[in-house]
Amino acid sequence: MTLPKIQDFRDLSDQELDEQIQTLKRQLFELRMQKATRQTVKPHLFKHTRHQLAQLMTVEQERQRSTSKVADQSVVKEE
Repeated sequence: MTLPKIQDFRDLSDQELDEQIQTLKRQLFELRMQKATRQTVKPHLFKHTRHQLAQLMTVEQERQRSTSKVADQSVVKEE
């Protein structure tokens, strides 16, 4: 399993991005539960899931910052 590129996540809509974040958080929780109950877990899945989650959250943060910059610029122009 190869790690996805961040560009793959930048192509997602905001709603799809939120859904993916929630899905990965659930997967991480389930992996931790499996580990805690001593079920067999592939350790690399922790790293891959955290990596994907970090990429998604980075894209989300970038979008929030770009929208706030646009809002700040419109306020400055109005004054």
